[in-house]
Amino acid sequence: MQQPKKILITGGGYGGLKVALGLQRKYQGNAEITLISKHDYHYQTTLLHKVAIGTLSARKARIYYRKVLDLNKVCFIKDKIKQISPKENKVIGNGGEYSYDILVIALGFKPNNFGVKGVDKYAYKLSSLNAALKIDKNIENKFKEFVHTKNPNDLQIIVCGTGFTGIEFAAELATQLDELCLICGIDRNIPKVTCIGRSKHILPVFSSALAKSAESKLKNLGVEILSSADIKEIKEGEVVIESNGVSSSVYGNTIIWSAGVKGSEIVEHSSIPNKNGRICVDAQLQCKDFDNIYVVGDCAIAADKDAIHAPTAQLAAQMGDYVAELLCAKLEGKDFTKPFKFNHRGTVCSIGHTDGVGIVYHKNVKGEIAAFMKNTIENKWLYSIGGLNMVFKKGQFRYRTSN
Repeated sequence: MQQPKKILITGGGYGGLKVALGLQRKYQGNAEITLISKHDYHYQTTLLHKVAIGTLSARKARIYYRKVLDLNKVCFIKDKIKQISPKENKVIGNGGEYSYDILVIALGFKPNNFGVKGVDKYAYKLSSLNAALKIDKNIENKFKEFVHTKNPNDLQIIVCGTGFTGIEFAAELATQLDELCLICGIDRNIPKVTCIGRSKHILPVFSSALAKSAESKLKNLGVEILSSADIKEIKEGEVVIESNGVSSSVYGNTIIWSAGVKGSEIVEHSSIPNKNGRICVDAQLQCKDFDNIYVVGDCAIAADKDAIHAPTAQLAAQMGDYVAELLCAKLEGKDFTKPFKFNHRGTVCSIGHTDGVGIVYHKNVKGEIAAFMKNTIENKWLYSIGGLNMVFKKGQFRYRTSN
């Protein structure tokens, strides 16, 4: 008898989890399907800014793999992958070696420091659930201890990067400052949030009109925005910037780095040809150098008509669905010629809990409608992995706050 095919999925983010769940639901054969993740749980990276401010609890943010996977169909292993050996058809983790016939790489992203000195030493990065919890604890401690330290710089928060992650974090924090000051007995004029970005406008993926609308909303929340500014160095409690040829410093004892991401370091250091940890794939998300490797999410460079897609949760999820469908067909010996095509349904940036800006099905949305659409997008993801029960347990609802 022919041995069952071994399908190995490395990474349980939006892409990897979708591959596992797609195979679980659709494949009726006897392949050995394994998902490996360094955590027991999945979390929505698009909600990490809420965890970092404390408006979303870690308990609610965690979605445990063993609760959403059918363990009779998909084996889950908690392990941290250290090395990919494509010529030997195996990956190596802290817990041992794992062989495969087909590998799906879904190892996610790493923050990109772009060679800026001091980022790794002095800045927090909003890159994982644990990282978000560290930021939350740091901010909480700074406010609680201010009665003793009396150091205004402890309440100055600097956000490096004016893309989605940085802007959503800054807005979420700004909406909570009134309450933090009330609880801790602090003059509301002391805390300050500053966003620094290289682009002329914040949220450069949006039109100028939408970006200006978001900027106006942030300024109304008291956020200072420094645009067209290059970050030259990060020191302890200081960000050195250059704008219009003039150097200056912004001071604050909490520095958040959200200036961009790159692919996985494991991919970057592997023998698979890649660019900053991202692998070029063909129209079927297949690695061009190893035909038994497929890549989804932030580790893939997927081009459509020469336009490279920016890595997003939406893109990763659609890639995962596609690869699951493709593998089902291949495992059953069926022809599968359909190429991957990204269906861009829209993007929304939240500005606090009940405000936002975005594009949904090519139409601009703002205010409460945008906030409602943002929560709808998050809940749709939960529904896709766990049904209505998951939405009721973990979902985002428009006027619910931790207060």
